[in-house]
Amino acid sequence: MNPLVTIFCLCYNHKKFVAQALHSVFNQTYTNIQVIVLDDGSTDGSVKEIGKQLSNRPDVHFINHMSNMGYCSSLNEVAALAKGEFVIDLSADDILMPTRVEVGVREFLKKGESYEVNFSDAFIINEFGKEISVHSQKHPHANIPEGNIYKNLIDRYFICPPTLMFRRSVLVKIGGYDETLAFEDFDFLIRSSREFNYFYTPLPLVKKRILASSMSATQFVRNSPQRWSTYQVCKKIALLNKTIEEQNALKKRLLYECRTSVRLFELHLALKFLKLYFRLSSPSTMLT
Repeated sequence: MNPLVTIFCLCYNHKKFVAQALHSVFNQTYTNIQVIVLDDGSTDGSVKEIGKQLSNRPDVHFINHMSNMGYCSSLNEVAALAKGEFVIDLSADDILMPTRVEVGVREFLKKGESYEVNFSDAFIINEFGKEISVHSQKHPHANIPEGNIYKNLIDRYFICPPTLMFRRSVLVKIGGYDETLAFEDFDFLIRSSREFNYFYTPLPLVKKRILASSMSATQFVRNSPQRWSTYQVCKKIALLNKTIEEQNALKKRLLYECRTSVRLFELHLALKFLKLYFRLSSPSTMLT
């Protein structure tokens, strides 16, 4: 079997890195790939750089936004064009290892249709491409759960989002990305893991770049839009939970997010996390 894999490459002011990201896509050992590139209103010359990289690639679908539409909205736009059985969402500052798609397809075929989402280990690199760590140094292979990991994802962080590869049917069934949110990772993980099984590949198949401006770096900055989005996802979790264990995991998470908001002097948001915590502790909302 040789299933088609769709790779999204979304760019916003990543002129310095987009060529490397695209090269990592074009140099995959697996060749049955659909590539969709979208620039979301970059102002740093990224579009010109993308044009250079795609000059000999008429097979690549390129979308150029004149203004910034937001990451989740852009993801839904490219997802609507996807034809592959499997999907990879690659940010233009990250890099795929040459065998990322090949290994992913092989593992999916081995696991069978009962598994819908794959994630792997990752190299962590800095702005200059120097490897500074490996994701598994903080999250050892032996501690990574598989299968129904919904509660685990409420409990703690252990998935490196750029490593995700999943069946396109997952996106369809969860209704795509939530365009009201500032970032997609947490929401996608929660909503998809509620319905679908995950499995782990203990190989670093992606290089995740850490930048001062990246979402992962700005998530814990005061007044970051990601903080509000995290609260919105926590409200979704409250509706998705089915067991006392899941509810307790969320309550633990809410206290953590409340403390983080206080530390960032976001008292209004801290109060919202705390109110949700007490609402879940009310007898009328207790799960049985």
